[in-house]
Amino acid sequence: MVHVKGRVLAGPADVRDELWVVGGRITYRRPPGAADGITVRGWALPGLVDAHCHVGLDAHGAVDDATSERQALTDRDAGTLLIRDAGSAADTRWIDDREDLPKIIRAGRHIARTRRYIRDYAHEIEPDDLVAYVAREARRGDGWVKLVGDWIDREAGDLTACWPRGAVEAAIAEAHRLGARVTAHCFAEDSLRDLVEAGIDCVEHATGLTDETIPLFAERGVAIVPTLVNIATFPALADGGEAKFPRWSAHMRRLHERRYDTVGAAHDAGIPVFVGTDAGGSLAHGLVAAEVAELVKSGIPPVEALSAATWGARAWLGRPALEEGAPADLVVYDTDPRADVRALAAPRRIVLNGRIVG
Repeated sequence: MVHVKGRVLAGPADVRDELWVVGGRITYRRPPGAADGITVRGWALPGLVDAHCHVGLDAHGAVDDATSERQALTDRDAGTLLIRDAGSAADTRWIDDREDLPKIIRAGRHIARTRRYIRDYAHEIEPDDLVAYVAREARRGDGWVKLVGDWIDREAGDLTACWPRGAVEAAIAEAHRLGARVTAHCFAEDSLRDLVEAGIDCVEHATGLTDETIPLFAERGVAIVPTLVNIATFPALADGGEAKFPRWSAHMRRLHERRYDTVGAAHDAGIPVFVGTDAGGSLAHGLVAAEVAELVKSGIPPVEALSAATWGARAWLGRPALEEGAPADLVVYDTDPRADVRALAAPRRIVLNGRIVG
C-alpha cells in the first residue's frame, strides 16, 4: 500500500490532501491497515502524457526490443506514464505485458507518399492505395492512424501537400468508420485546410497555422500537438539543406521564427493543444518537462500547460487521471508544478500500476 500525502492535483481545480494506492488502484477513502503503508510526501500529478512519441524508432527506422525498452524506461523515469506512439515501424505490443513500462496508445505505422518521408519509417504509397492502408493501420493501432500530410517535394524545392483532397476525405471517412481517429504530420500551410475540412482529428507540429486556418481548426475542434522541442531543430535542418533546397530552408526558418506566436494564437483561439515531444526519431526521449516549459513560453498559462500533459491529455485520449478507482499511475514532486512547471524535470517518486518504480 502506498499513501501519498501533501497535495494531490486530481484536476485543475481539484486539490486534495492525500490518496492511497490499494491493489494497484487509487482511493481517497482511508483503507484498513493504512498506517502500515509506504508514505510518499509532495505534490502529486497524474502520470505525464507524451502525445507524440516514437517508441521503437530511431533515426534509421525500427529498432530492436532492447532499444525500445531503453526508450520506454527513459520516458518513464522522466514521469511519462502514458504515450501516444504517433507512428512506429516496430512492433511494440510486447510492452503491454510489462507493468513497469509506460502504457502506449499506438497509431500504427506512418502512411506517406512515395519518396516523401524519412526512409524506412513509413508505408510509402500512392493516393489510390490510401484508403486501404488507412484501414490496415486502423485495425493494427489503438484507435489512431498517422498520415504524413506534407513533406519536401524535390521538384518544387519546398514543402508541399502529399495527398489530393478526395483521397484524404475517403481515407479519414474509412478510419472513422472503423472507430479510429486520424492525425497528420504537417509543417507547412498548404495541406491544413484540406485535412481539416476532410474531417481530421489532430495535426502534429502545425507550424503552418495562419490567421486563415486557425479559426477553422477552432471551429472544428481539431487538436494540435506542437512538438516545440522538435521545432527547435528547424534552423539546423535549414542550414543542412541550404545548398540544395534554398526555398525549403527559408521556409523552415520562417516557420521556426514564428513558432511561439503560432502556438499562442492557436491556444487563444480555443484550439486544443497537447504535449508531445517527437522523441524517437533523431530526438532523445524523456523531454516532456521541456515541452511543457515551451508551451508556457508560447504564452499558455502554466496550469493549462500542465493540463496539456496530464488531466486534459488523458481525457482527450480516453484514459483516466487520478479518479477514484483509476489505475495508480502518478508522479510526485517536491514543489508545486503549477507555480513553476520546471518542477516537472525532477520527479521525486514515480508510481506505475500501483508500484513505486522511481
